[in-house]
Amino acid sequence: MASKRFQITWKTVLLPALGLLAFFLYLYLFNVDVPKIIATAQRIDLTIYSLAIVAVIFETFFFALSWHSLLNFLSVKLSVMKSFLYVWFGIFMDTLIPAESISGEISRIYLVTREQNGTSGKVVASLVAHRFMGMGINIVSLLVGTVVLLMGKQFNGIVLNVTLFLIAATTIFLILLILLSVKERWTLKIIDVAIRFVEYVGRGQWKLLNIREEVVKAAKMFHNSMKEFGRAPKTLFTSLFFHVLSWLFSTGVSYLVFLSIGPPIHWSVIILTCSIVATVKAIPLGVPFEAGLPEITMSTLYIVLGVQPDISATATILIRILTVWLRFFIGFAVQQWLGIKAIIDANNKIAMPKIEKT
Repeated sequence: MASKRFQITWKTVLLPALGLLAFFLYLYLFNVDVPKIIATAQRIDLTIYSLAIVAVIFETFFFALSWHSLLNFLSVKLSVMKSFLYVWFGIFMDTLIPAESISGEISRIYLVTREQNGTSGKVVASLVAHRFMGMGINIVSLLVGTVVLLMGKQFNGIVLNVTLFLIAATTIFLILLILLSVKERWTLKIIDVAIRFVEYVGRGQWKLLNIREEVVKAAKMFHNSMKEFGRAPKTLFTSLFFHVLSWLFSTGVSYLVFLSIGPPIHWSVIILTCSIVATVKAIPLGVPFEAGLPEITMSTLYIVLGVQPDISATATILIRILTVWLRFFIGFAVQQWLGIKAIIDANNKIAMPKIEKT
């Protein structure tokens, strides 16, 4: 995965490019004034927009720091810098693979366990606990944004229904995930059923006894790790603190983009819009959400909540340049570096026995 260098081809940028194409098609169909969007973008304050770029870096850094604190508690010794790089790699994979909510996490599991074999259960536990926090933050931010807009009588009925649905769906999914993390017997039962199904499909040709033992061992390690988290409120609070900082910088990106265009919109509109987009992206349904849907969702929500169409469309484009394309190319650079480093390390391991013999 990360041991090979990855080259950018037309397939690499296909999904993000389709996203932009779908968004411009959306602008055309709804008769949004494109020349007005260009004129709005031309008066952008580059100093403030540069601060939004810095906010993207800090958002990712604090996100990685939050995850690192969970790993460190479970004695998975990964440096802060490597955690930061692995998160960037995960962001790169998120953009490429249609299943954004899990593809980045799977890549991080691979990277850590490749370096520290036998830690998969602990890594999964750290990612699940991290996801709990992210879902909790999304629920709270959706509630806060909804209450503030209702108090200001700025709310649209459709947006209210969508928001309430997302709050309910996220809460239910969070509860189910917590139960699955607590009930070890449920997890082992699911593993057993899944392996039996694979063996049935393979008509007995696939003997998965060894795989079953490894998966069960990892599952037990996962549940033991989750129990350790339950007895470590200080660790959870530290991780949550960094996660909240990451969320603040994330919403700060949108705020700074609007500020760079002109007078900022109300912060509750930004919080609600960012939370809705983040919540939908976190649903693990394998939907290629990067293919135009975030742009259309963001722009529509801004317009419905009172932002002028040209400003809404311009801000959406400028935000997505930072949250998709900037992150994509930084993630690609990190992937290249990790690939080169893996090749160098592998060559050094081969060379070491030869040196010892001589």
